[in-house]
Amino acid sequence: MNFFQRFQGIFFNPQLTLKGISEKPLWVDALLFLLILVSLFSFITAPYLRQDSLQIMKDNIKMQERMGEDNFNRMIERLENPSKAMVIISSFIMTPLGILIGFLFSSLIILVMGRFTSTEGKYIQVFAAFLHANFIDKILGNAVRLILVLLRKSVIQTTTSLALFFPQSEVTSTAYAVMTQFDFFQLWLFGIFGYGLAHIFKIETKKALFISYGFWLLKSLFNVALALIRMRYMG
Repeated sequence: MNFFQRFQGIFFNPQLTLKGISEKPLWVDALLFLLILVSLFSFITAPYLRQDSLQIMKDNIKMQERMGEDNFNRMIERLENPSKAMVIISSFIMTPLGILIGFLFSSLIILVMGRFTSTEGKYIQVFAAFLHANFIDKILGNAVRLILVLLRKSVIQTTTSLALFFPQSEVTSTAYAVMTQFDFFQLWLFGIFGYGLAHIFKIETKKALFISYGFWLLKSLFNVALALIRMRYMG
């Protein structure tokens, strides 16, 4: 399958598409496409994220006391007037690098989880299937999020998760951190990813979905823990 066939197949015929990818794990074009689009999303939304961060920082009296007034004011000044070079480095180097590391590490964990049920499957197969499944979240999901960000002029207050139904929830609350893990595009992603794992590990779809959503659960718990640590640090 060429790239266009794989791209549209993930949305309209994921089972057959992921079967083909598991048999012939093409990944270079998919990875480059994802990293480019994620970088563009980061660059476009950077001004709104910066404004969100400024608002949170300026209202954070505890952090100001912890850092000292001079250090705090310098940090606020850097946020208010970031250099173009820093914005570009952050969007087109740091962001895609972080995403790449996430893809590589996630694929390794999923392979280890798969080993509990099968001796079949290789890392490159899991990596290729995971990249293509991420078309759901990183392309379609980010397209929807970008529209919402541009309409709301905010990144932090934009979500495609369960939190969407609770607009009064405080974005810095534990409940909000938990609800954001139930992102509709993420749940869709890991649902179709199960088809790929079933072919890769040569196991029943039910077991493959257990692995796929098991990884989603581990990732969600990790993200919530990070959010709690961040909230505690921010006061």
